[in-house]
Amino acid sequence: MTPISGQLVSVMLLPSAAVIAAGLLGALTTLPRLWRSAVQHFAAGVVFAAIATEIVPDVLHAGTPRAAILGFAVGVAAMFAMRWLSERLEARDRNRSTLPLGFLAAVSIDCLVDGVVIGTGFSVGARQGLLVSAALALEMFFLGLAVASTLRSAGASIVRVLLACAGLAAILGVSSTLGFAVLADAPRSLLTILLSFGSAALLYLVTEELLVRAHEGGETRMTTSLFFFGFLAVFTTELLST
Repeated sequence: MTPISGQLVSVMLLPSAAVIAAGLLGALTTLPRLWRSAVQHFAAGVVFAAIATEIVPDVLHAGTPRAAILGFAVGVAAMFAMRWLSERLEARDRNRSTLPLGFLAAVSIDCLVDGVVIGTGFSVGARQGLLVSAALALEMFFLGLAVASTLRSAGASIVRVLLACAGLAAILGVSSTLGFAVLADAPRSLLTILLSFGSAALLYLVTEELLVRAHEGGETRMTTSLFFFGFLAVFTTELLST
């Protein structure tokens, strides 16, 4: 395994910190729907830009097309499988008065996958890892809010909400740091597979999670424009850094 510096770990743990912060916020208050929609549009733009400017170019220039196609296909299949599992587990818990363990299991799997994506990004390069970590921190913030809201509606105490979010943050942090340590010296073809897998997972996140939830929360011209502002923020950073 490759040793990891403290500075690198602190960047990797940004999404974990976002989950905990969102859990605390969600346990104590509820954001207006239009505010949630606005930030989700912005987050979707940031994630989409991270895919377009960092992940996809690395995959295209890796020189391993079969690995890229395989990774993307497996990523798409995995995302649909995770959605199927999530829907089944949530349906099982829907008519129960206990805590939604199925929902928490599905979210835990999502955190595990995202952690591996973060570790893979840092294995390719510091800039790629930073962008992926920042983009997923935005996703994880809203995931933490969703977890807190779901648990509170099921009658969970604030302490239980915070413990659940801390557990999810731990899964995310451990999977990302271990993923980087294991993959730092991995063959290029394996990294290409995992990057393609990650691009599929992030595209699913944008199209089937962030934007869907953002539209459910209501939208205006301003909230919609924040998607493009989010994309432009990352795109401009890339243009100025070259």
